Amino acid sequence: MDGVLDEPRLGQLRKLSDAQIEQVIVRTLESKPPAATHWSTRTMAQATGINQTAISRIWRAFSLAPHRGGTFKLSKDPLFIDKVRDIVGLYMNPPERALVLCVDEKSQIQALDRTAPLLPMGPGQIERRTHNYTRHGTTSLFAALDTKTGKIIGQNQQRHRSEEFRNFLDTIEKNVPQELDVHLIMDNYGTHKTKLIHNWLAKRPRFHVHFTPTSASWLNLVERWFALLTERQLRRGVHRSTKELKAAIDDFIKHHNSNPKPFIWHKTADQILDSVARFCKRINDSGH
Repeated sequence: MDGVLDEPRLGQLRKLSDAQIEQVIVRTLESKPPAATHWSTRTMAQATGINQTAISRIWRAFSLAPHRGGTFKLSKDPLFIDKVRDIVGLYMNPPERALVLCVDEKSQIQALDRTAPLLPMGPGQIERRTHNYTRHGTTSLFAALDTKTGKIIGQNQQRHRSEEFRNFLDTIEKNVPQELDVHLIMDNYGTHKTKLIHNWLAKRPRFHVHFTPTSASWLNLVERWFALLTERQLRRGVHRSTKELKAAIDDFIKHHNSNPKPFIWHKTADQILDSVARFCKRINDSGH
């Protein structure tokens, strides 16, 4: 019986040489098709004489995706390094007998109602809604995230001026223990730096403000919570009035605070600064 065993086979011979694969990769990375901003599998197949399926396989093998694009923005804050070290230090080594709160506002949240009833999800069918909608007003949400516990202090306001922000600071003051210092991490929005806010803070020495670098809102952890709010409540929600919208937001905050989970910051300041330095070098060496 041993004599009838099959021998290993070579399989189908390769149809593309290494030189042809290199040609596709080089053209993908270093050139553009005529009258277009990026290559597609069809235009690349036309230009190289290789079939479309092979082009797709080569791109997948080398993680190339010409059809995809993204955006970026680098901070030009002259104190960028100092501010990164300050805020990351609060996340990774918070001071004793103090609260670290990430504060921001999500302004102009729209109460939207679809122009036709929702078509619910079914087997083989995703949930669908009309692309057009009716506006029923807006609200602005002020929120403070406790970095240690993950709890949210939230307040809906009709507008987002310094007067409303001062009212929210009063709300924060009422909701934090009097014996603790409070470190507020905020962005550089104009309402955070008015004379009204400056005077409020000057009368309360236990409040300490830490501003994020300009164009670096990703350093503020409350932005991550705003993303959760948008994903789970706002984007697909139907609200026929600002009253309904505010009630939905308040319910989301109440549900979140019933079982809060903090966002854990992992990257050190040195790791962030090294990553930014590498990115700047890639931009300078890109040839554009």
